Amino acid sequence: MRFAITALLVLLPLSAQDKPDPGRRPPPPAPKNLKVLKVTNGPEVIQIMRTFTAGLGVQCDHCHVKGNFASDDNPKKEVARQMISMAMEINAKFHDGKMHVTCYTCHRGEVEPKTAPEAKSGQ
Repeated sequence: MRFAITALLVLLPLSAQDKPDPGRRPPPPAPKNLKVLKVTNGPEVIQIMRTFTAGLGVQCDHCHVKGNFASDDNPKKEVARQMISMAMEINAKFHDGKMHVTCYTCHRGEVEPKTAPEAKSGQ
């Protein structure tokens, strides 16, 4: 009898882990087709992608094929890779290890970065 109770106490927490919490989302799938980013953690990739969307003021389907993020069919995805590489190259030249340049540095929440300040009215 003591053995049966001990076994139940050991197995009960294990069986409780099998049931998904209805209020909790499953973890995102592992990222696929990463050619520039050097991360493998799904949540970390999602956080990085959120900084890109904020930096350009766009949604995911600006660069990704809706429903297939791994696809390279959207040519803007290759442009994004080139821009990411450029920012990484610039940041690598700073010896303090800090990130000095991001998408937002140039884009400021817009798809097309401004190359000159806007003219002030009345001048």
